[in-house]
Amino acid sequence: MRRIPQFLAAAVPLLLTGLVPLAPSAAAATPACAAVSVPAPAGAKIESVTAEHETAYCRLTVTLTHSGTDHVKVAVALPDTGWTGRLQALGGSAYAAGNFDGLAQAVKDGYTAVTTDAGVSLNGLDTSWAVTADGTVDRTLLTNFATRAVHEEALIGKAVTQRYYHRPVVYSYWTGCSTGGRQGYSEAQKYPGDFDGILADAPAVDWTQFAVATLWPQIVMNQSHDFPSTCVLSAFRAAAVHACDARDGVTNGIVDRPDECGYDPRSLVGTKVVCDGHEFTVTAADAEVMRKIWAGPTDERGRRLWAGLPKGADYTWLAGTKAGDDGTLFAPGFPVAVHWVQSFLEKQPGFDTSKLTYGQFADLFRQSVREYDDVIGTSDPDLSAFRRAGGKLITFVGANDQLIPPGGTLSYRKQVERTMGGAQRVNDFYRLFLAPGVEHCFGGGGPEPTNALGQLVDWVEHGKAPATLAAASADGKTRNLCPLPSVSRYTGGDPATASSYRCR
Repeated sequence: MRRIPQFLAAAVPLLLTGLVPLAPSAAAATPACAAVSVPAPAGAKIESVTAEHETAYCRLTVTLTHSGTDHVKVAVALPDTGWTGRLQALGGSAYAAGNFDGLAQAVKDGYTAVTTDAGVSLNGLDTSWAVTADGTVDRTLLTNFATRAVHEEALIGKAVTQRYYHRPVVYSYWTGCSTGGRQGYSEAQKYPGDFDGILADAPAVDWTQFAVATLWPQIVMNQSHDFPSTCVLSAFRAAAVHACDARDGVTNGIVDRPDECGYDPRSLVGTKVVCDGHEFTVTAADAEVMRKIWAGPTDERGRRLWAGLPKGADYTWLAGTKAGDDGTLFAPGFPVAVHWVQSFLEKQPGFDTSKLTYGQFADLFRQSVREYDDVIGTSDPDLSAFRRAGGKLITFVGANDQLIPPGGTLSYRKQVERTMGGAQRVNDFYRLFLAPGVEHCFGGGGPEPTNALGQLVDWVEHGKAPATLAAASADGKTRNLCPLPSVSRYTGGDPATASSYRCR
């Protein structure tokens, strides 16, 4: 599985260069790496504060509790020299709340860095903490994971920094992708004063819908009793790219707007494909499975519930099939969705999602929203308080996101525009960029932002709103990303150079 590092990556690589310190900390004496007193956030109790010196920074670990049974660790990394006066909080991925591996890079970039484990597992696919011995969901840990731990991460990071350097944080920033993206939106919605700038990419907004909706491909295959082989799924993907690649004016193997691609998978019926020496013929049943997966989940009346897998995106995680011991193909289902249904909806970690019918799927979708939207939905489109606080929010989503279909974020953005006066007014503080060809957080061959955090800092500290996000692909091609509702269009010249595209 080549893409598992992308799935579990807690954040997009966030490059930051050329930032000058906001205070003369580089010339100050290096504080002793020792524990400091930390005020407990409301509703919490500090259990311990420990200090350990790492290469180039002091790491303080604050452990706190809310119920006496949860034990949340917050790590704060404080540079020995070169602190810029800025704080960077790091988000998590899947069911992991933080990114401890990212602390060193943030310190190298001149930040005090902070992250948290929320008192749950650091393994992003471990939800063993969710269900208690009496068969109910651990609401304390869920609340930690959903919103509380991130807010407390901000409070503790600022407090520790103040006591360590004897000077306050001047600007605070959030960075995260996937779950980290959702956490960033949660902060903007619920705690608008925590961060001056939020970089929240490929966010799992509307979590209660996304976490059920992405089980849809498994439901479709099981209810259709048809499990297309890897070769057949690859053939559908390639055909969609071929059909819609040139819509943006250049043929480069990328479908810029998969949501506008009208390719019909039925056109491939009867085609023969070969995989591992075995020949497969694409059937009408295969085409119908693919059509439903691309179209996205619906309820019993055929009403659309969520966005489908983007046409041209990798199908492996959401719709991939595997061979059982007897060689029969089956659909394992997207792990994040499987664990959500098992642990939080059915409250049975061993529940078999492969037995779900269309009707049961729709019931679970509604149950998820009903039970948990106020806890972890992250779906409130009113960002007025964040705007009033002077906050700035940047998000990019890959058009080929194979784990969190970008339609969810695009839909949320439209709700914000309807709530807050239209695209132009919203763009004054919140800009959303679509990255053609990019997968979940990064990868896929399309242009990825090269200095998004630096551009966010310029916006927050100098009022320089990003007209575009500078972006480049792994092979050196450049193409700037446009803030919606603008989209990038080829205007002529070298298609591998950003100057050949314009925002329209």
